[in-house]
Amino acid sequence: MAANPKQLFERRARRTRAKLRSTRAKNVRLSVFRSNQHIYAQLIDDVKGVTLASASTMDKELKGAKGSTLEGAKKVGALIAERGKKAKVENVAFDRGGYIYHGRVKALAEAAREAGLKF
Repeated sequence: MAANPKQLFERRARRTRAKLRSTRAKNVRLSVFRSNQHIYAQLIDDVKGVTLASASTMDKELKGAKGSTLEGAKKVGALIAERGKKAKVENVAFDRGGYIYHGRVKALAEAAREAGLKF
């Protein structure tokens, strides 16, 4: 029996996170969530089980940015890198979830790299 799209998405997300397990002890995870209207990013320490920093297109600093655009994703990437530096995080493992590394997810990742995060 064929799986529905939601089940396939969750399977991809589990597979992505399973590959990150080996680096998770050393690195913080940069997790991305993409909705139709906004994009969100979190720096998560899985060992301690805490979120160190977060950024989204709903933040006050990015009030004018549209989250459904590449420009909005780039601004979120730069903001999460800036907040990561304040939290003394430099090396991260990029968790794209079940999303393809393309479009807004790729723009966020590249902007975070340019702003100083290493992954």
